Amino acid sequence: MTVSICTLAHGRAAHLANVVRALDMQTTVPDELVIAVMQADAYDLPETRFPIRQIMIGADGIPLAAARNAAARAAQGEQLIFLDVDCIPAPSLVADYLAQLGAVDAVLMGEVLYLPSGATAEGLDFARFAALGVKHSERAGPPIEALGDCTDYRCFWSLNFAMRRATFLALGGFDERYVGYGGEDTDFGRVAMTAGIPIHWVRGARVYHQYHPHHMPPVHHVDSVIANAARFRDKWGHFTMEHWLKAFTLMGLITLREGEHVRLRTVSEEDLALTRQQVDQPYASTSVVLAQLEARAPAIAAA
Repeated sequence: MTVSICTLAHGRAAHLANVVRALDMQTTVPDELVIAVMQADAYDLPETRFPIRQIMIGADGIPLAAARNAAARAAQGEQLIFLDVDCIPAPSLVADYLAQLGAVDAVLMGEVLYLPSGATAEGLDFARFAALGVKHSERAGPPIEALGDCTDYRCFWSLNFAMRRATFLALGGFDERYVGYGGEDTDFGRVAMTAGIPIHWVRGARVYHQYHPHHMPPVHHVDSVIANAARFRDKWGHFTMEHWLKAFTLMGLITLREGEHVRLRTVSEEDLALTRQQVDQPYASTSVVLAQLEARAPAIAAA
């Protein structure tokens, strides 16, 4: 059973180098790593026991859906494991996925723990990562059994998943009409479930998410979120990313006008400060920001 690791990258060279080193430490070595490079120059990467191929996508934006598809099409393995560039795989990740992929034709999602700032400064210490890593409060934990059913397609998360290559291609991959940030994951989950391909949580197949400053809700991508929410509505009959759209509305960034979300103003430093991941936080949380916005709303209405 051959397996290809697929990732996509724009900047974050140090993060990608950590991913490559961790893949070379796997108990079951992958057959290859395919990187969809969303910048002008290829990466200078560590030596590995497996081949690495860099597929040059170009430097025109960050086409996440198209980049994942390009990596999958170029891959030669029967099984595909998709990792985001900031996700360091635990040594058993490949073995954990392969233990399930031979038996189930499904979309499999492994565990994710978030690391605090500075966790990788002294190299890849997985015992330390396990002690420091925290689960995202807005995501499901690992199942009790080896596999757990995910019955809500909106929970599909592309930063760490695996499936058979033939199934991925038969589904058509990610819808490349989603450009920029947001929506393509939810759409893919909907496509898979509509086609009768189940989505499962996996116990194990863990990655450690490397710290980097981020915004949640993603105000720095407000325009692509609006556009991709509309694309999802046009395809499926309703909007997605409703929690982000609600937050943007409460912030006064957007409004719903004649059935379309319209941006009202530019993103301010106050918006960025509200949504910015703090240095002491392993991840940013939309729920925390929404709670603050909802608490403010009555006071603003009364003013």
